[in-house]
Amino acid sequence: MRYALIVPLVLVFGPSLAQAQDAANGEKVFAQCRACHQVGATAKNAVGPHLNGLFGRAAGSVEGYNYSPANKGSGITWDEAVFKEYIKDPKAKIPGTKMVYAGLKDEKRIDDLIAYLKQFDASGQKSAGAAGAIKVAGH
Repeated sequence: MRYALIVPLVLVFGPSLAQAQDAANGEKVFAQCRACHQVGATAKNAVGPHLNGLFGRAAGSVEGYNYSPANKGSGITWDEAVFKEYIKDPKAKIPGTKMVYAGLKDEKRIDDLIAYLKQFDASGQKSAGAAGAIKVAGH
């Protein structure tokens, strides 16, 4: 009887659990972003703006960073959906952006990167709650 209950649950939730966000893997993905962006308590603007507190922030609004007019005028507020679209092809999402990056296409790596970035609030402090958060896709 137990197997009759377990098998349907695995079939329903198994594929979704494989899509869970992993902040530790996201930190590895962020290694390629470090050439231009910083996060954390000591983050500064570099070639690109720091990414502390990214989600919920208006595009082109980090103080002290010289954004392209395209980015400043995009009207974008960063959330997961917008970031996913942007990171796949920045120049397609914001034509005229200064960001020179071919794009990250792998959905799992994008989800992990999002989990990593979401840990950092606007001051660069790492939130313990966000680090442990797991999102089950579709639920």
